[in-house]
Amino acid sequence: MMKQKFYLFFFLILNSPFSILYSQNVRPIKDDIGFCWNAGEMNHFVDYLSKENSGKLKEESKNLVAAISVHDDYLYAGNVYYPLYKNIKTKEVVIFGVTHGSVRKEMGVLSNVLIFDEYDKWRGPYKDVEISPLREIIKSKLPKEDYIVSNKAHSIEHSIEALIPFLQYYNRDIKITPIMVTQMPFERMDEMSTRLMQIIAEYIRANKLELCKDIFFLISNDANHYGEDFSNSPYGLDANAHKVATGNDQRILKQNLVGEINHAGIKKLTTEIWSDSTSKKPIPIWCGKYPITFGFLTVTKILKEFGEGELYGKLLKYSDTFTEKVLPVKNTSMGLTAVFSYKHWCGWFTEGFYLESKKQEVQNER
Repeated sequence: MMKQKFYLFFFLILNSPFSILYSQNVRPIKDDIGFCWNAGEMNHFVDYLSKENSGKLKEESKNLVAAISVHDDYLYAGNVYYPLYKNIKTKEVVIFGVTHGSVRKEMGVLSNVLIFDEYDKWRGPYKDVEISPLREIIKSKLPKEDYIVSNKAHSIEHSIEALIPFLQYYNRDIKITPIMVTQMPFERMDEMSTRLMQIIAEYIRANKLELCKDIFFLISNDANHYGEDFSNSPYGLDANAHKVATGNDQRILKQNLVGEINHAGIKKLTTEIWSDSTSKKPIPIWCGKYPITFGFLTVTKILKEFGEGELYGKLLKYSDTFTEKVLPVKNTSMGLTAVFSYKHWCGWFTEGFYLESKKQEVQNER
């Protein structure tokens, strides 16, 4: 009799509405230290950032179609995240993320492909985050040699999840299409981005979406990782080295990512942030150099497909761990994943990319 009751109970659970909760495959949080996963704490944190930046920033949301975002610890980079996310007003976001060394170390060589997941949802501080239908459409139409599907890779990688709390703070119903980009030659990126563009463009038309308003493109990136821990100290390990290295980051931004973004410029950018055996100058270690290239190739082609003209970049904020130090935000569970010094620091920036109608304003501020 007891066994019959148990089986009946088990059957009712599996066939009840609550079984949906148990069947969902939700992507777990990777970094529960550097990022904020508690709704109340996230509210408190953004309130702090809002007060800290009061009067310093202006509205930059008009014609904003794409962006580059930092993905480092919030207590370090909060003031760099903030100028971007308060201006993102959209229903869904395609996110181009990094394939960090931690993923490659555990899974082996990953190159020449995009990496998708098959989670039903992703964790967020306010509720689980919905996945856009676009993800499955891409997987069904992109040639099989262009991608792999790996929940494991996405569960190890933190560069996409870092953006979710800020996205969800400003839009509780945000939907995402997470795409990890691996290392590949520029020519393959160029070809693959054309195929991806065609699928996204078809999705935009079929759903009558508007760029900027309904769909947005976000690239995850941290700038130079400098110091002994990264085997990257070409200028030394003192205050002057810090000044030179951060200055070089800002030069790269000004010369390559501010103003008009076109195909030739994207190719030129790779000579600044992609290392190769022929390089005669120090190449900064940017964690996002492949997503930046692939993301821009895709977005610029989408704009061209819809007759929107060129893409125009505007730097919102650049800083680094040593300059920012630790934000004095108390009563949260957030912490730091690394200690900064002249021997270990990371640069980062947020940058907005606008439709051509923003051209004159961007040029005036260069």
